[in-house]
Amino acid sequence: MQAVPDLPLPTPYAPYALRPTPYALRPTTYDLRVTTYEPMPNTHPPPPHTLVLGIGNILWADEGFGVRAVECLNAAYTCPPSVQLMDGGTQGMFLLPYVRAASSLLIFDAIDFGLEPGELRLIRDDNVPRYMGARKVSMHQTGFQEVLASATLLESYPQRLALIGIQPVELDDYGGSLRPQVKARIPEALQLAVRVLSEWGLNLVPRRAGTGAIELTGPAEAGMAAYESTHPHAV
Repeated sequence: MQAVPDLPLPTPYAPYALRPTPYALRPTTYDLRVTTYEPMPNTHPPPPHTLVLGIGNILWADEGFGVRAVECLNAAYTCPPSVQLMDGGTQGMFLLPYVRAASSLLIFDAIDFGLEPGELRLIRDDNVPRYMGARKVSMHQTGFQEVLASATLLESYPQRLALIGIQPVELDDYGGSLRPQVKARIPEALQLAVRVLSEWGLNLVPRRAGTGAIELTGPAEAGMAAYESTHPHAV
């Protein structure tokens, strides 16, 4: 019986089969240096944190309500260490890290509720985003609605949310300050804020006159009294 000769590999595969494989013969070296590790940072979750945020533009009349309200709250009350007051201005998405860090969020803003000018409303929890952009009075409201939506997508949405909004009287007045009907409702807005924070277990203490310097929520030159004194047409 005639032996069957070995057949060569098909031409397309021959180069691969005959190619030397230096990788298999290359000696492998290992780094035997001792590796040191830094201690793990504290991974405990931060304590509950409440953000009181005033948003708006003080240069456009009643658009500045939110900023002025948080400014007045800061001047009238001492807050617990776990409460942060912030002038959010028109920062939009730049506020996202602060919103994500907050377990509770209270917002002051001018909102077009379709009510009589100067009317106050307290909106809570899931209803808040609907009012932040449904009938916007400025671009910052659309921006803040996106902040809340982004916080939801990132699964770091505040557990408690409240909005103290006021129906503006006038917005189209560059350089103007709050209109009298809106400014007159600030004390009531502060009382609403104190009540909401108390429901959240946070008690604000009224400041006594002459108890020392107050840490400002914004530049001193932008405070309501200073602003109105340097802008003849502000009021």
